[in-house]
Amino acid sequence: MARVGGRNAAFAWIVGIGCAATLGVLAVLALPMLPASIAWVDTAMNPPAATTDPVAVGGDEVVSGPPADCAGLYDDALWATMRFTDGAIMTPSKDAPTTTATALLTALQPQVAFTCSWHADEGTVTTTLATVPTDAGSIAAAALPGEGFDCSAEGDRTRCTRTDGTLTETIEAGAGLWLSTTEDAWHPAEYVSRTGARVWG
Repeated sequence: MARVGGRNAAFAWIVGIGCAATLGVLAVLALPMLPASIAWVDTAMNPPAATTDPVAVGGDEVVSGPPADCAGLYDDALWATMRFTDGAIMTPSKDAPTTTATALLTALQPQVAFTCSWHADEGTVTTTLATVPTDAGSIAAAALPGEGFDCSAEGDRTRCTRTDGTLTETIEAGAGLWLSTTEDAWHPAEYVSRTGARVWG
């Protein structure tokens, strides 16, 4: 078979080895991102399902109770916003609510169901769901304005909010439930209203 002019076997081998070495280096550099890529694909393909427990009441009517854990506190869009913010890590716990309203905490003694603590490059967001006495909303509305909170009625609950620099605190109470959120520097859009909707519907 005639040899094609202009080809050099030695040069071809050198180029081939160089390409293989380059691919090997790229593969090694990509390895640290493999777990994060797998987690991203898993979250995208299997978003967290709501974990509210449906309770049947008369006939076919179904009423959903409060979320059972952090995953149930977020709708799919808000979960994606939180999860894919740069550096975001969520740690679930049963820590006490994070708030400057310590007197109200002492008075109501919220029984914590769960606390979701988010840390990201932008800042932190911590939310606690708890049970409280059924009159907690009116107690909060009477006590918190003196501590710099603005309170308003939101359906069957009271929402009180206080902002101090980059720190925003929100306490909601009603129907025997407490939902408090502390946002430090990181303020996801509609976070309070969307998590509140998951608790009170």
